[in-house]
Amino acid sequence: MTSTDTLSQPGAETRTYQPYARPLLLRWLLTREAAVIALLVAVFAYATANVQGFDGPLTLYYLFLDMAPILLIALPMTMVIVTGEIDLSVASIVGLSSVLTGIFFADMGLPMGVAAVMAIAVGALAGALNGYLVAYLGLPSLAVTIGTLALYRGLAVGLLGTKAITDFPEKWRDLFTERIVEGGSYPMVLIPIAALAVVFALLLHFTSFGRGVFEIGLNDEAARFTGVNVERTKFLLFVLTGAVSAFAGIYYTLRFGNARGDNATGMELQVIGAVLLGGVSIFGGRGALHGVVAGVLLIGVISSAMRLEGQTVNMINIVIGVLLVLSVMSTSFLNWASGIRSSRRRSRPSGTRRDGADQRPPSGSSTTNGSER
Repeated sequence: MTSTDTLSQPGAETRTYQPYARPLLLRWLLTREAAVIALLVAVFAYATANVQGFDGPLTLYYLFLDMAPILLIALPMTMVIVTGEIDLSVASIVGLSSVLTGIFFADMGLPMGVAAVMAIAVGALAGALNGYLVAYLGLPSLAVTIGTLALYRGLAVGLLGTKAITDFPEKWRDLFTERIVEGGSYPMVLIPIAALAVVFALLLHFTSFGRGVFEIGLNDEAARFTGVNVERTKFLLFVLTGAVSAFAGIYYTLRFGNARGDNATGMELQVIGAVLLGGVSIFGGRGALHGVVAGVLLIGVISSAMRLEGQTVNMINIVIGVLLVLSVMSTSFLNWASGIRSSRRRSRPSGTRRDGADQRPPSGSSTTNGSER
């Protein structure tokens, strides 16, 4: 496949489809996702060289443990935001699934595995309620998920009150926190995260379902005309988000060894911030999963390095907030610069080179297939 697609008609100039006018390598490198990955590498290298204790296996181990629930929820959240919607109820579903896991296991006496599966099912139902209200009733996702954020958090706190369930089996508590390799930096939770990341990457970037997700984000009416079932796609994405958030709630419960109604309070803002930092447009229609993974890890690296340097939580939030604002502003700036460049290209007379020289053939001469008549 060539890097330039052209359309030629008799009597018309050759037109080039701009996204494919550059070599494939440049199309990969000159992207927001590549910029986030480069920034992650630079920040990680700086922290390793200059922050005492950052390069130790213990620091990286806890970095992955801390960012695991955010990374899990960011996977389906990416697809939701690409469609132009948003889900603010994910942290409340984490808290609700945490409480239900404790109740199913400790109060109802169910096996831990059964309790976890039932909690994930409830999370999927919570996502289904969001999806039905947004996709089939046409309600705005921002308003719907603000309401269900309060609803699910209220249910979680109401079921347990101020109590906490802590008597979970040690083998289950160690399930996600054990290291893959003894003494290494990588906890077991990275295995399901990697598996889910591959599944969501294939779904978003290599299937017709994923192409439909992007089409909905660009224009949902046009997507309907191309055969995309907009309502069903959005509904399924909210169900996936609810189920994965519930799985993150189970991890959260087992890692900290307690089920509380206020678990993961405020996590939804961290998830959405990481997704936007990873290059996903808040207006929908563009984004890539590898950029989101890099965005989550970038936030984790900055937070860990600043904590080791003795910085307060407020200062860490300020730095991450500024970085997020700059990333959102960069999207508008790049669109503006692209518009200026396109307008200049359209205003350039046909047959004129960029240096102003006239490339049109001399008057009175004509050529056919590159040879004189």
